[in-house]
Amino acid sequence: MSEELNFVLQARREKLEALEASGVAPYAYAFDRQHSAAQAQTLMRDGDEGPAVSLAGRIVAWRSHGKTTFAHLADSTGKVQLYFKKDQLGDASYATLTHFDLGDIIGVHGPLFRTRTGEVTVRVDRVELLAKSLRPLPFGKEEEINGQIVRHSGFADPEQRYRQRYADLAVHPEVRALFVARSRMISAIRSFLDERDYLEVETPILQPLYGGAVARPFTTVHNALDMPLYLRIADELYLKRLVVGGLERVYEIGHDFRNEGIDRTHNPEFTMLEFYQAYADYTGMMDLVERLLVKAADAVRSVPELGANVPIIKPPFKRIEWIPSLNAAAGVDVTSLDDSSLRSLAHRVGVEKPESMSRPKLLDEMFQAVVEPKLQEPTFVLDYPTELSPLAKPKRGNPTLTERFEMFANGKEMANAFSELNDPLDQRRRFDAQAKLIAAGDQEASGVDEDYLRAMEYGMPPMGGVGIGIDRLFMYLSGATNIRDVILFPTMRPE
Repeated sequence: MSEELNFVLQARREKLEALEASGVAPYAYAFDRQHSAAQAQTLMRDGDEGPAVSLAGRIVAWRSHGKTTFAHLADSTGKVQLYFKKDQLGDASYATLTHFDLGDIIGVHGPLFRTRTGEVTVRVDRVELLAKSLRPLPFGKEEEINGQIVRHSGFADPEQRYRQRYADLAVHPEVRALFVARSRMISAIRSFLDERDYLEVETPILQPLYGGAVARPFTTVHNALDMPLYLRIADELYLKRLVVGGLERVYEIGHDFRNEGIDRTHNPEFTMLEFYQAYADYTGMMDLVERLLVKAADAVRSVPELGANVPIIKPPFKRIEWIPSLNAAAGVDVTSLDDSSLRSLAHRVGVEKPESMSRPKLLDEMFQAVVEPKLQEPTFVLDYPTELSPLAKPKRGNPTLTERFEMFANGKEMANAFSELNDPLDQRRRFDAQAKLIAAGDQEASGVDEDYLRAMEYGMPPMGGVGIGIDRLFMYLSGATNIRDVILFPTMRPE
C-alpha cells in the first residue's frame, strides 16, 4: 500500500474518531427512507418548490463554500443534488459535515426546490450519517460533451474490477444495469417455463457420481461418510430421474462446476438452465428454445442502458447437420480417415495436442476449431455422432448418429438438447463405452451410474431435454465479450 493511500486512510480514520468524540454514531442501525433519487426527480412538478422527501444513499460529489455546501447523493435509481446551509442546519450539525467524505452513506430530509440552473435539489434540514467510508471509492470524473455526460472511469483495471466487484458496482452505474438485466432475463425464463407447466426443482450439487456431460469434475471428500463426492458437472441425470417418478415437466436453474481452464467463455463455476419434457423429442425442443430466446432478449431489452444493443431474435433459426458441416469446413470426409490421418488433420486446423485425444474428442475439437467460429447468427447444429452423445437417442434411420442439437451464436455454444435416451440396455452399453474411455485416460468421460440405470429400468417415458448456459446466453444478448463481465464474482487466482 502506498504512503499516499496510507495518508488518505489515516485521514478518514481521524474523521471517524472526531465524529465519535462529538457524539455522532458513524454506523446506523436503520433509516426511514421514503423516496428514491428517481422518485425525487419525478416529484418535482412545474415551479420552483416541491414536497419534502426522505432519501438515503452514497455521497458521490461534494462542493463546500463556507456556509453552504452542495453535494450529490446516489442510490440504485440515480442521483440527486443536495443543498446544505449553515443557517438551516445549525452550527453543530453543519460542523459535522466537515467530517464527511466521498463515499459516505447518509440519510437526508428536506423539501425539494429547483436551482437557477434548473437542477432538482433537496434543501436539507436534517442529515444523518449512516455509514462512514474508511476507504475512498475510485470514482471517475464526468464532463459534458455535445450535451451528453461522459464519465471517465477511475477504476479501469478489469482484473481489479472483477476482484472488487462491490467497488465496481458502486462507481459504475452501467455495471449495475448489466446485472439488473441479467436478473430480468432469468426471471423471464422462469416465467416462460412456469407458464408451460414446468416445475422448478432442486437437485444435489454434491454427488457420489458425476455425469450428464463430458467434463472433468471437482472432487472432495465427505469426512463423516468417508467417501469421495463430486461437484456436479450437469443437472441432467437427477432431473430425468424425476421424470421417471411422474414429474413430467421439470427445470432447474443452478450452478454447475467443471474443473477446466479459464478463458473468455469459460468459468469453472457457471449457471445452467436444464429442462425436460415427457413425450417430446428434440424437434419440439427446438421450437421451445426459439421462443424462450425471444422472451429472454425482450427482458434484457427492457433495461434502457442495454436496450438498443440487444440483438433481434427472429425464429426460425438456421439449421445445419454436424457431420456435413465439419466435412465442408475440413475439406474431407472426416469419418473416412484412420486415426493417424485424423490426428494429422486436427493438428493442421489448430487442435492442440491431438495425439493425447480419443477419436470422439478429436472430432469434437475439430468441430470447435473449424465450424463453430463461423456460426454467428443463432443456428441449430443437428445430429451428432453417437460417440459424442452418450445420453441421446439414435437418429431415426441412422443409428450412427443421435437426435441431438446444439444452438450456437457469436461462434459459441448456447444450448444443448437431445431426444433423450430411454432404453436402459442401450444406455448401459454407452456407459460402458465411457468407462473404457476413462480407463484409457480420458479425464472428461463419465462412468457407469447404476442407480440411474435402475431408474430407467422402471420405465422412462420418451422426452426432450435442453441445457442452456445462462452466462453465455447473457453474454450474447448483452454484447459482453468476457464471461467474467457477466458473473458477479468470477473465479480468480489469489492476489
